[in-house]
Amino acid sequence: MEDMVFSKFLARNFFAWENLSQKEQDAFLANTKLMQIPKYTCIHSGDQTCAGLLSVRSGMLRIYLLSEEGRDITLYRLGPGDMCILSASCMLSNITFDVHIDTEEDTELWMTSAPFFANLSDNNIYVECFSYKLAADRFSDVMWAMQQLLFMKMDKRLAIFLWDEMAKTDSETILYTHEQVAKYMGSAREVVTRMLKHFVEEGIVQLSRGGIKILNKEKLRELTF
Repeated sequence: MEDMVFSKFLARNFFAWENLSQKEQDAFLANTKLMQIPKYTCIHSGDQTCAGLLSVRSGMLRIYLLSEEGRDITLYRLGPGDMCILSASCMLSNITFDVHIDTEEDTELWMTSAPFFANLSDNNIYVECFSYKLAADRFSDVMWAMQQLLFMKMDKRLAIFLWDEMAKTDSETILYTHEQVAKYMGSAREVVTRMLKHFVEEGIVQLSRGGIKILNKEKLRELTF
């Protein structure tokens, strides 16, 4: 049953799947295990041994960089249907990218063996193309995060964050604390709190304990441009 569910997941999200032989597909399933991981668990840390290819069935992963001083910067997050290959940079020659990965929610994911996937990629051009395309997509996410951090004003960055979260959850209420928002944005909690108070004064949001409600979507949208 689980193999069937994972096969359907791969057919939707792994474009190389249809170009694998039956033997390769069977081996892919045999070298993958389903894992249930509690929220706030670190599943990959820096340059440790490859975690493997991660395929998210449910829940949320946060991928971030961590400085020697302990400051972290969120690069992107992955939800149901997403796949993560930067957790196993050893599978891709000439790419080294040390990231940390935590679960943001109780998460269920499939983890495919790094040695198996690396060997499959070496012997199947479609899998190799998928691997580099997925890595390129994630690097694009990283560059977008760096662009916001380095070149955008705080009000625009916060507006983009709130707008994206509203679209992602299909809700006008963002259930994050100021500290969580700051962590995702790579900023200080005090800075986020000050900017949110400004948004309150402008009638854009309403603050509550552990939540931010969007009151004026038009004004918020204007700030994202």
